[in-house]
Amino acid sequence: MYDKEALLALVRHKALKFGNFTLASGKKATYYLDGKQITLDPHGARLVAEGILDLLDAKHMPAAIGGMSIGADPITAAVVTMSSVRGTPVAGFMVRKESKGHGTNQFIEGPVTPGDEVVIGEDVVTTGGSSLMAIDRAEAFGLKVVQVLAIVDRMEGGADAFAKRGYPLTSLLTIRDFGICPPEA
Repeated sequence: MYDKEALLALVRHKALKFGNFTLASGKKATYYLDGKQITLDPHGARLVAEGILDLLDAKHMPAAIGGMSIGADPITAAVVTMSSVRGTPVAGFMVRKESKGHGTNQFIEGPVTPGDEVVIGEDVVTTGGSSLMAIDRAEAFGLKVVQVLAIVDRMEGGADAFAKRGYPLTSLLTIRDFGICPPEA
């Protein structure tokens, strides 16, 4: 079972930094969440995987979880591993930023086939841009994206961007869990 308080403490201690930052979305921010400090930490990886698996419907597990490489890769690996431990196997896949230019020359890597129901995993959602790109590439491959799961939602438009395209966003934490108010929309 997922321990939200332990994840919150770990993110606060290892991943939340204050200062002046430019995010991947191009937005300026006074705080930064370095998700890899959590997803590449042994305890953090377990907490994230347990949390994501707890959010999934045990009666209708997706075939796979994946997302944009490099950020989603450790999330995917942790969920794949913990799903086996729990006896509810979920495969993983990676979405390349660029096709590799040889072999199958595809954007999607992993044991998935067209028609599979999948979820997109993300460490931190701001505007949702990288996850929307991952969704586009997954769907072009033939996967059926049913949900987006994140560790932290910064509450800066990502959920709305996903909703406009018909994808629900569920996160383990929101920026409000850290006492930070999201900017007005």
